[in-house]
Amino acid sequence: MNVQRGSTTFLKVIIFLIGFAVLAVCIVLLPEAARRDAIERPGDYSLYPLLVCAYGICITFSVALYRVFKLLTYIEKKNAFSELSLQSLEVIKKCTFTVIFFIFLAIVYLRVHAQYTGDDAAGPISLGLMGILATSIIAAIVDVLQKPIKNVLNS
Repeated sequence: MNVQRGSTTFLKVIIFLIGFAVLAVCIVLLPEAARRDAIERPGDYSLYPLLVCAYGICITFSVALYRVFKLLTYIEKKNAFSELSLQSLEVIKKCTFTVIFFIFLAIVYLRVHAQYTGDDAAGPISLGLMGILATSIIAAIVDVLQKPIKNVLNS
């Protein structure tokens, strides 16, 4: 097994583990948070918009992980500079913008909710802004990776 195949296999295992963690969040943690909130504050549905955003982020992130897994498969098959890898990168970039959209919706909701309840939402909002920054960096990296592939395909 050569170095490239070993490194792509390692990355595939890491992606699989991250995907498993996201699945655990969607199946175990988020429903448990909703259950506890319903018990503590019956009739208060203020957590539900945040749950919708969290599920949207998890689903979009899972789609992006799947496309990264496929991209690594293309790289293993010496098919890195192909139309298929370009399509995978395009889907990953769209997923990053969708995640940014969901984080932005959560930030807006937190700000509006804090305005009405008098809570301080500075901590969660700053974490959301850091998430937007990290996702924007990933989008920029994907855009940089797309350019050489487009150049190879156009020439």
